[in-house]
Amino acid sequence: MCYKLSAFADEVSNDFAKQIKFLKDREIPYLEIRNLDGKNVGDLSIDQAKAIRCQLDSEGLSVWSVGSRLGKINVTDDFAPHLDEFMRTLDIAHALGCNKIRMFSFYIPTEDDACIYRDTVMERLDRFLERTRGSGILLCHENEKGIYGDIAERCLDIARTFADMKLVFDPANFVQCGVDTLEAWEILKKYVSYVHIKDAMPDGSVVPAGKGKGNVQAILSDYKKLGGGVLTLEPHLSVFDGLAALEREGEQTKIGYSYPDRESAFIAAHEALTAIINEI
Repeated sequence: MCYKLSAFADEVSNDFAKQIKFLKDREIPYLEIRNLDGKNVGDLSIDQAKAIRCQLDSEGLSVWSVGSRLGKINVTDDFAPHLDEFMRTLDIAHALGCNKIRMFSFYIPTEDDACIYRDTVMERLDRFLERTRGSGILLCHENEKGIYGDIAERCLDIARTFADMKLVFDPANFVQCGVDTLEAWEILKKYVSYVHIKDAMPDGSVVPAGKGKGNVQAILSDYKKLGGGVLTLEPHLSVFDGLAALEREGEQTKIGYSYPDRESAFIAAHEALTAIINEI
């Protein structure tokens, strides 16, 4: 297989031990770490991060990327405290034995044209990168809805501006922003570090991979031709504890499929992705 799988296992359970068990049961070798045992990864102490690394090592698992909340503040918010959090997250990533941090490009006021904030966004991203250079950590920008880089053209702008930053390609987020995912893939694919597996319908409802308008199968088929890579499952198929905290106030992900529990939802997502991979 040209793909290796990672997962946001906090969608299965808040309990880290249960996250580990699920990953092992489903033979998923990597974790995109975000929330565990009631804590966001950015709130871990260095000692806690080191202990988590040892725990994962003993189970034959590893952290693929830190699923941080960096860049998930308003572009008009004070940046200084956020820069402090960034520096702590770099230390946490090192302690976890991980060389990637997933991050964002700041929420834009809904009433404003995102382009008027370009200089502020780029200046802030550059300050992140200044502190990253020489650390061995790669920053990977995700196309989250509502941020500066929520459409393909602005993701391209970020990628062209910063050669040492890569992209996380999330088909569902593009669908929710009214973006044609095949067109987005064509212009962004050479800048992509890895892919989030989540699909959606035009009304914003989230569905298993291949069931929505994200063109997941076509994108993964082309990704395979390019050599493939890591795919991170982030199903959002049922409301899970902490989802609201990941979104801007007043926004809510619409749920297109529902399951009796979080584990069942994740299994359905895993099976949908496996079916696509087996077909391409």
